[in-house]
Amino acid sequence: MSKLVVETQYGLVEGVREGKVSVWRGIPYAAPPVGPLRFQAPQEPIPWKGVRPAVHFAPAAMQRDRETMKFLNDCPSYKSEDCLYLNVWSPGADGRKRPVMVWIHGGSFTYGSGSSPMYDGASFAEKGDVVVVTINYRLGVFGFLDLTAFGGETYADSGNCGMLDQVAALRWVRDNIEAFGGDPGNVTIFGESAGSVSVGTLLAMPAARGLFHKAIMQSGTAKHTRTREMATQVTEQYLSALGVRPGELSRLQRLSADELLKATEVFQARVWGPVRDGRILPEDPERAIREGAAKGIPVLIGNNRDEWRWFTHFDPWWQQLEDERLPEAFELSFGALWPGLSAEVLKKRSPSRDLYHDMMTFEVFTYPSICLSEFQVLNGTPVWMYRFDYPSPTLDGHPRAYHALEIPFVWNTLGKEGMVRITGSGPERFELADNMHRAWIAFARTGDPNIPELPAWPRYDLNRRATMVFNRNIEVVYDPDSSWREIWTGVARQMGRL
Repeated sequence: MSKLVVETQYGLVEGVREGKVSVWRGIPYAAPPVGPLRFQAPQEPIPWKGVRPAVHFAPAAMQRDRETMKFLNDCPSYKSEDCLYLNVWSPGADGRKRPVMVWIHGGSFTYGSGSSPMYDGASFAEKGDVVVVTINYRLGVFGFLDLTAFGGETYADSGNCGMLDQVAALRWVRDNIEAFGGDPGNVTIFGESAGSVSVGTLLAMPAARGLFHKAIMQSGTAKHTRTREMATQVTEQYLSALGVRPGELSRLQRLSADELLKATEVFQARVWGPVRDGRILPEDPERAIREGAAKGIPVLIGNNRDEWRWFTHFDPWWQQLEDERLPEAFELSFGALWPGLSAEVLKKRSPSRDLYHDMMTFEVFTYPSICLSEFQVLNGTPVWMYRFDYPSPTLDGHPRAYHALEIPFVWNTLGKEGMVRITGSGPERFELADNMHRAWIAFARTGDPNIPELPAWPRYDLNRRATMVFNRNIEVVYDPDSSWREIWTGVARQMGRL
């Protein structure tokens, strides 16, 4: 019999029954990272007496508002430095051992939360008989300010606090999820954008080994991490913006969270993220995966057909860019890669906005996914590749199959508030969502996304490169980006990157 009062290692929590699903919201998985714990690795939760209500979402991580996140209905109003909480959806805390899916939200490591309506786990729990966990983790300066160069051992973990938060949440799952009806021996981590980069990074993190058994990566890989030098440069600029000298780091403990957040306004969101610090991340995660760090962990990976259109749609610089200055955009974006890429790509297509979008999508999302898939295949590990092509009519149809569009399809949350704004209102959406949702559930259950409702989905290999394309019609396409893959691989070899 399912129960709503569940005993965790740290105390009792009481959830709520919503239809056929039990939900526990706002469970602490680590101590509040405030006061002396600011910029420190997460610590275990403080035990409590009595029964802790787990009905409402806890605060999201500190973050500024952002237009794109408002559009995606993931712009939380309830924010705090005390943010290390998670949420659980389960068919019931009834002693059964169900597959567990742990979601890591995106948002450039700067925005977002585990409490967006898009991430409502009720459908996974009801239709898939799985347990779903969503988490918050420290973002931006609170999660990824690398102070090591100035504070030494005292701040040795500061550049990767956000990643260590994720590891702490996975440890909580390992130690507690059985009481909620989940199987700690069958855990799938999945995420989108920065959440997917997190998944890729966790695949390579020694501290995360053994805490999960399968991985789903939606529009992000292990490629987008920062070197120690890059992180130190950002820290120097940030301390200067705050008016804090390198020898005065104790002042960082006395400033309010709002003051620390305000000083980040001078930076673009994408300056924050995991740091290859030689400690938490001993080496480049891509290299570690290539060398077998994720061997034996099945991967479902892919991205959307028109990812980059999302970013330019909300970029004032791009909107104001005159056509005659397009070559400047290509050169700025591709840097040292541009001479080699342009020599091949421009043989067939002239510079245009469409070409820019296609190339940026391939460079930032598609090619890194192909590379990671190749690493796993060469290590004898199962990989399934997908591409999401469904074009949303929203925003006058300009973004098409844009970044993050697949999320409400994967979660089967098309009926939630604000989703029509994101996906449009076409009735064909529901069958597509149901099929994707069930494929993700199948992968979490068995490590194989094949379901009767879909065409046979072969494993990815280096010969056929089977890719399931999700659109109004769902079909397997073999090596859909072969010409560009060959161009990018050739340029990478010329530059000594392979």
